[in-house]
Amino acid sequence: MAAEKDLQIADGGAKKKKMIIIAAAVVVLGAGVGGYFAFSGGDEPAAAPATATEAPAAEGEAAAKDPAGEVGTALYVSMPRPFVFNVPGAARDRLVQIKVQVLVRGTNNEEIAKQHIPLMESTMLRTFSKANADDLVTAAGKDTLKAAALKDVQEALIGVAGSPIVEEVLFTGFVMQ
Repeated sequence: MAAEKDLQIADGGAKKKKMIIIAAAVVVLGAGVGGYFAFSGGDEPAAAPATATEAPAAEGEAAAKDPAGEVGTALYVSMPRPFVFNVPGAARDRLVQIKVQVLVRGTNNEEIAKQHIPLMESTMLRTFSKANADDLVTAAGKDTLKAAALKDVQEALIGVAGSPIVEEVLFTGFVMQ
């Protein structure tokens, strides 16, 4: 009787192992097929990039163009360290930390932006420290601060590089205590 129980347990374990192996094979096969379709190129030719006449830039955007007249790819340049500064408020002063990235178009503008990071940091810190804590609590106040930083950075870069270079200032981290 004990021998029969051992045989039954062994049969059930073999079936479970077989099902697990089959399920794993199906998963591996499915992942392989999915990877093939995801990474294999299509037969259709790549579409030509849109020029400025086909897709006009939004109002207020400074779209950088390469010598052929095409809009460059969007690249993001991170400021190496977050901005930390005090801002006055109605009730009390607050400490603010902002992590910033700037959007540029094309690799040439990316290199120029990286070259002028100290100028951009100085300009942004000057703009940020003019802010008010009561304004920075609202989304509209943050948007106003981003717009002011963009305007000031573009003016500073025009003076040095001859063109605005930066298309957008993005806050990737915002903490206020």
